[in-house]
Formats: sequence, C-alpha cells, structure tokens
Amino acid sequence: MQASPQDSSVLYVDGHVRVYHGEQTQLPRHYVARERLCLRATTDYWVNALGGKPFFVINEAVDPGLVKVLSKEIVPRLLRDVPGQPSTQQLEEDHLLHRFTLVFDREGYSPDLMQECWQKRVACLTYNKHPGPDWSVEEFIEHNVTVGQAAPTAMMLAERGVKLSNALWVREVRRLSENAHQTSVLATDYRSDTTEIGASMFGRWTQENFFRYMRQHFSLDRLIDYQTEPLAETTTVVNPAWRQLDGQVRSKVGLLQRKLSLFARLQLHGDIEPSRVERFERDKAELHQQIHDLQADIAELKLRRKATPHHITAAQLPEDQRFRRLNTKSKDFIDTIKMITYRAETAMALIVREHMSRLDDARAQLREVYTTEADLMPDLLAGTLTIRIHHMANRAADTAVEHLCDELNATMTIFPGTNLRLVYELVSSTATP
Repeated sequence: MQASPQDSSVLYVDGHVRVYHGEQTQLPRHYVARERLCLRATTDYWVNALGGKPFFVINEAVDPGLVKVLSKEIVPRLLRDVPGQPSTQQLEEDHLLHRFTLVFDREGYSPDLMQECWQKRVACLTYNKHPGPDWSVEEFIEHNVTVGQAAPTAMMLAERGVKLSNALWVREVRRLSENAHQTSVLATDYRSDTTEIGASMFGRWTQENFFRYMRQHFSLDRLIDYQTEPLAETTTVVNPAWRQLDGQVRSKVGLLQRKLSLFARLQLHGDIEPSRVERFERDKAELHQQIHDLQADIAELKLRRKATPHHITAAQLPEDQRFRRLNTKSKDFIDTIKMITYRAETAMALIVREHMSRLDDARAQLREVYTTEADLMPDLLAGTLTIRIHHMANRAADTAVEHLCDELNATMTIFPGTNLRLVYELVSSTATP
C-alpha cells in the first residue's frame, strides 16, 4: 500500500523478533529482549509511518544488526519508494533540506551511519548513547508537543549543537522528566524546530502500540509457515569459532576485573603482627599470580581471536552448525494483508473518533463491528450490494457506526468481481442505495 507524502515525512524503524515455539529446528538463535532468552527465531525490521501505520517489513534470517540493515536495505528502498521527496534542484538550493526523517533506537546509533545518511540527504533521529554530564536545569523551556492524534503534552526541552566522533555536527535535544532525568536525542534534521524534534522522537510509542496491537489482534508473533528452505551459501554469518573465542575473552576479562577489584580492596588494617602480615602477603601474592595468569590467557585468546575470521559464508559453516531460513512466501503474503488491514483500520478509526467522546475506544468499536451480524442484500437491478449491520450496544456506538457507513458509502466502492456498488447501513437506517 502506498503511503501519502505526509505519512512518510517521518518514518520509524524497529526490529521485532518472531519466536519459533515448536520442536528443535535449524533456525538461528536470536536474543529476545521481552523474554530475556536466546531462542530460535527470525527477525523482522518494520518501517512505520506516522501514527504507527506500517510502510513495509524486511525479514532477516541472519540478523546483521540494525545499522547494517538501515544502510544496506532500508535506506536504499526508502530513497526509491518514499513519495513526496524534494527534487534534486530543491536539495541543491537548500543545503539543510532533507528528504525524510528516520527515527530509530540506540541499537542503530552510529555516527558513520548518520553521516552516510546525510550524504544522501536523509535525516536521522536517535537516542544519544554517550550523552555526557547533565545540562543545567535553567536551559530547559516548557513546550507543548503534539504527537500524532494525541492531545498536546507539556515537555521541558533544551537544545545544543554537538560534534560527533567523526566530526559531524548534529543537534542534541534533551527532555527533562519530572524525576529530573534527562533523555538525550541526536538529530540531523536541521530544519524542524525543537518541538517537532521532540514530537518525532518521543512519538516512537506509536510504533510500540502497533507491535502490541498486532500481537494481540493480528497474531504478529505467529509463524505463518514452519517449513524451511536452504540459506543462500553466500550469506555472511558470524564464524562460530570466532564467537566461541570472543565468549572466552569476555568471560576471562570479567573474571580479571573482579580479581583486580579484590586486589585493590585487599589492605592491611590494624596492628601489624607477623602472622597477619604473612597471611596478607600470601593472599596478595596469590591474587597477583592469578591476575598475571588471567592476563596471559586473555592475551593468548585475543591473538587467536584476531587470527580467526570474524565472518564466513554459510557454505563455510561446519555441517553440524549449518542452519536454514523460514519459507517466506506465505509469510510475506500474510504480512502484506496485515499491513493493508491495519492501515485501513487506522483510517476507519480516525473516522469513528469524530463521533466518539472516548477516542481510545475507536479500535474496540471497530472490532465490535467486525463481529456483529449483518444482512447481505444484493440488488442486481439497482447495481448495489447492501450490508445492513445490526445495532451496537448503545446509541452512541450506533451514531459512530452510521457516520462510518456514510463515509464508506461516499467512496462508491465496487465489490471485487462484480458491478455491484457497496452500500453500508444499520438495519433501521432509512438511507437509500
């Protein structure tokens, strides 16, 4: 489904790990944050527009990380597909103008990526991994920030310019929360004001709402097809031998840090007695030897890790460690239907909200409509197919549904495969086809 230019001015990118809950399989393992476990899974990278409306999804059987997916797959596709981008002449005349803005979390933080995107005139907005000391409270000013369709929210915001490690100048915007915590975000959007930067970054909850709603009502986590297919032999994967050595290095380094901390805390206090001094020197010497041995082990492991290729192709994997990928044909088809359905439901929710006092109940009202009985009344002479929906739970809901019917009827939609125009009404409605 094509997004409108307004929809695609700000795009949110986040990864969603879809877990395999069946028996043993040859799928690779992924860390699932919500379950705090490494599980057999596949990773989807979703790109959502304003309001959480899905733009497209990319499946990664072997997850290279958000930075690489953004650089190699998402940005090139968006440059090709996003509507309403400024022309080449406009970009040349205004050196601060950008095509669109990508918003992502700390996993995608990379000064080099931000610079690479800006060279293509794509603005990036992400959390600052290295914010440094807190700013003075006097710098923060209260702003009314509007995110999507929500009511304006008061935010304490402040802004500075900052130069990253690769000499790229970016905007740093901080939000001061009620508990005095400062949240720092970086932006290469040099045109929008501070309020718009805050609205774009802290509007990521719309994508989180999309994930939660899709899990609850669209079975987002359910694997469409459990069949697998061979992974392309040229696919680059992490070398299992390198990963094992890296794990050993990390384990040894952690142990070394604990030994060094213990060595620093080991002090001789109180009276200096020969027996206590002897025990102190013995413990100190034993710790020193352990530290020396650990340092030697770490140095050897690092040399072995350096000599071991970090990445290899799937064809070079040992036979017992090779894995496959899920058959994505049905998955891509079903995901496309889910995206179209969610965008359509979002559009209908905006219509229903016009006649509702509780705006958050719009989707619940629509789900009730989906399950309500209806009469199908084709009229070949009039060229209509009337869908008469039975009454809702109360008069307020009926009013909202009648308004939705009027808006749907105005589209003059023809039922696929026929010449019958769809007409929606409540059973007691006096509307004519």
